[in-house]
Amino acid sequence: MVSFLKALVYGAGGVVVVGMVALVAFQERLVYVPVLPGLARAYPITPARLHLDYEDVTLHAADGVRLHAWFVKHLPSKPGPTILFFQENAGNIAHRLEFVRIMMQRLQCNVFMLSYRGYGESDGYPSQHGIIMDAQAALDHLTQRTDIDTSRIVVFGRSLGGAVGAMLARNNPDKVSALVLENTFTSILDMAAIMFPFLKWFIGNGSKGPKLLNYVVRSPWSTIDIIGKVGQPILFLSGLQDELVPPAHMQMLYTKAIENNSDCRFVDFPNGMHMDTWFSGGDRYWRAIQLFLDHYAPEIRDCNLNCKFDNDKDDAAG
Repeated sequence: MVSFLKALVYGAGGVVVVGMVALVAFQERLVYVPVLPGLARAYPITPARLHLDYEDVTLHAADGVRLHAWFVKHLPSKPGPTILFFQENAGNIAHRLEFVRIMMQRLQCNVFMLSYRGYGESDGYPSQHGIIMDAQAALDHLTQRTDIDTSRIVVFGRSLGGAVGAMLARNNPDKVSALVLENTFTSILDMAAIMFPFLKWFIGNGSKGPKLLNYVVRSPWSTIDIIGKVGQPILFLSGLQDELVPPAHMQMLYTKAIENNSDCRFVDFPNGMHMDTWFSGGDRYWRAIQLFLDHYAPEIRDCNLNCKFDNDKDDAAG
């Protein structure tokens, strides 16, 4: 009996060890899913299919990786805000075009859609370090454009995109005017502990201090450690029926943010799931974003299509 119990313990321990090794070795494939099962990596449609005016944009990240993006222009052109949109971890930007089409109609905005490295038509392989550089390249491109109001660049991220957006906003307090997060997790490690409960023994938690996996995860995306350092206004949009990211994660992010930032707003949607909060939320969803933009990213002055916007805030206010 004792031998049997020892064998059982050793066997269970072996399974855990093998599981941990597999998670460490293949972690990027678990975090980043550029190609949905049964689909090709290529874009199934372009903005033209939805009769959207757009520009193909080629960027290069700081490490030289070539990136692809779409700058979707609001028509008729007007100096509305420009939304820098960061998608979830799975699929590509083409799968978000219907959402973007409605966003442009409801918010009267331009939208810049970036393909992370390894996604869509962008080169390279996804990683946290790389995607941070990708996001910075996209923002730098927008701040150099002369056909938008660069004082009204708003970062919008959903799920993984929220982690990307929070990092970008923290790193660029003078370039990002506001941040919108939707159904975003506190960290990849916290998500791993939900998906694989045995990992809780190997993940640091508060006063218990860091543990093994904290040192080997290459894409921790610890939004909970970043959000309290974001000084711009933040809107939190939380679907209470989120089946992937527990809604408690969004509440924890909000609680952390308001410790140092009074310009935070939290709106929840009782029927919102991970991917459909924007749809199930209906008018209330878009109204919440519009009110937030009107308050924190207002139009400062009238301007026509050919107006060159000045990045200097004093000149813009004059």
